[in-house]
Parts: sequence; structure tokens; C-alpha cells
Amino acid sequence: MHYLAITPNVHNIDSYWTKFLDAAAVWGPRIAMALISTLLIYLVGSWLIRVVMKYANKVFERRKMNISLKKFLSNMIRWTLNILLFILIITQLGVHTSVFVAMIGAAGLAVGLALQGSLANFAGSVIILTLKPFKVGDYIESANGQSGTVKDIDIFATKLLTPQNQLVIVPNGALSNASIINYTQMGSRRTWFDIGVSYTANLKKAKQILMDVVAENRHASKEPAPQIVVTALGDSAVNLSVRVSADNAIFWDMREQLIIDCKAALDNAGIEIPFPQRDIHIINQ
Repeated sequence: MHYLAITPNVHNIDSYWTKFLDAAAVWGPRIAMALISTLLIYLVGSWLIRVVMKYANKVFERRKMNISLKKFLSNMIRWTLNILLFILIITQLGVHTSVFVAMIGAAGLAVGLALQGSLANFAGSVIILTLKPFKVGDYIESANGQSGTVKDIDIFATKLLTPQNQLVIVPNGALSNASIINYTQMGSRRTWFDIGVSYTANLKKAKQILMDVVAENRHASKEPAPQIVVTALGDSAVNLSVRVSADNAIFWDMREQLIIDCKAALDNAGIEIPFPQRDIHIINQ
């Protein structure tokens, strides 16, 4: 039996080892500097992110921002800054970031298209919470006729509580892009209802009777001055408009009492409040 003796090539091993040491001598300091600079970038970047977040939270508190919007914006700022720090770190390590940038751009476009309606509602909530056309507790009416007391303003929708104790959820995008009637913001409201009197009634006397009723109402404001105005010659009656202001807290009590007292006063004066009627003339041939 013959055995094949394999003798290692000592010269080749020494050559490879020498090349490895030479390469390590060249790249070692570079790699060490890259790692050290990466660590410094991470530490400084993390510190800057904490500083920015602390400042942003102070700004949010100073502006008394809604808690839901505050959390959403804080998370968005934190994620954005962390992504930028990650891109900066891998760039420092020599990794090409063009692929990451393309992926982030494509993902952002896809998310934007998928959440187009939600983003519009979020933008609407930012406008509402920044410009404050209304706040929690205000009684508002939207352009599409939905009305109620503002119960909560979320980052995508506003919750209204109607007088019938029904919860209405209105998208913030629609609220921010349409007209809104805020009945609470001015502190007082002005009632505006019509009372019809008979065509045979003395209008000056009827106006004075109604004005006396307004003067006796303890909830009615003196300024702006109350008004009793003839507004129309209707089909069955002459319409008198009663216009009186009161504070928001007592507005509905004032309005109800006015309606009751106005009817009683006209009845006592013998002035008819006619209901719709039609005269029929029969002609015999």
C-alpha cells in the first residue's frame, strides 16, 4: 500500500498571513474610526431626539393641545427622527441608502393613497385644534345640518351629543372644509320666532303687548335691545317677529317662557292668533 504525503506549502501560508496583516493594518483603523463615529452619531442623535421631543411636548402643553392629537404628533415626530438617525448611521457605515430612500418613498406613497380620506380627516383635526372654531362643550351646527354639543374632538372625527341624547360622529375633514355655526362662542344667543296675529288686530297694540311681555321676562337681556318687528303679511296672519337675547345657560328657559307669556298676553287682550284657514266661496248659477 502506498501513502501520499501532503506537505503544506509554508511559503504560501506565510504569504496569505502577511497579506491579511497588511490589510488589517490598512482597514483596521478605518473600521475602528467608522465604528467610533457611528457610536458617537448614535449617542448625539439620541440626545438630540430627546431634546426635540421635550421641546415639542412643552409647545403642545403651552398651546393646550388635545391629548389625542398630542400623542399622534409626538409619535410621528419621534418615528421621523429615529428613521433619519438610522439612515445617517448606515450611511456612516458605508451602506448605500438609495435603496432605503426608494423603499421609504414607495411605502409613503402607498400609505398616502390608501389612507387618503383618513389623512384629510387628520388634517382637518389639526386645523380645528389649531384655529379652534369650536371647542369641547360648544353647541354647533355643521353645513349638512348636524348639530349638537361637542363631546370630544378626536384626531379623525368630532363627536356631537344632540339634545335627544344621540351621539353623532362627524369627520373632521368635512367640518374643516365647510361652514360651521357656533351658538356658544359669543356667550349669548338671540331668539328669533314669529307669532301670527289676525288681520283685524291693531298691530301697534299687539307689538306693545309683546314688548311688555319681553320687559317682564327676567332672563331677557337689555343689550342688544329686544325687538318686535312686523315681518310678513302671511296667508292667514300678520307675522310679528320676537327677537330677544339671553345668556347661553338660560337661553332655552327664556325662549320657552316668552312663548308661553306672549300667547297668554295676546289671549287676554282678545287678539286672535289664527291658524291656517281657507275661505271657500260657493256661487249658485
